[in-house]
Amino acid sequence: QVQLVESGGGLVQAGGSLRVSCAASGSRFSIMTMGWYRQAPGKQRELVATITSGGSTNYADSVKGRFTISRDNAKNTVYLQMNSLKPEDTAVYYCRMTTPQLLPFWGQGTQVTVSS
Repeated sequence: QVQLVESGGGLVQAGGSLRVSCAASGSRFSIMTMGWYRQAPGKQRELVATITSGGSTNYADSVKGRFTISRDNAKNTVYLQMNSLKPEDTAVYYCRMTTPQLLPFWGQGTQVTVSS
């Protein structure tokens, strides 16, 4: 049973920084594609960033140059460093694991609120 536990969310002023983390259970973390998604009130869940097992990354245009996704396979953890935060980044941030068979697993989410 895969478990993904996000942490690090909170309240930050516009222009500030925050790092969210996602710790995964299981022994095959290194072969998984990991991603961060977010969902703002009244909006659909959207892709923020992904990182493959080989370390290739992909970002939504809205966060390019401000957010950085990274992973530590020794700790079974994926991170999202968020800089220059804007009020429109306010959302619940979800961690997603995708297996090589394309099965998705989701975390419970962590709230990020950016005040203006």
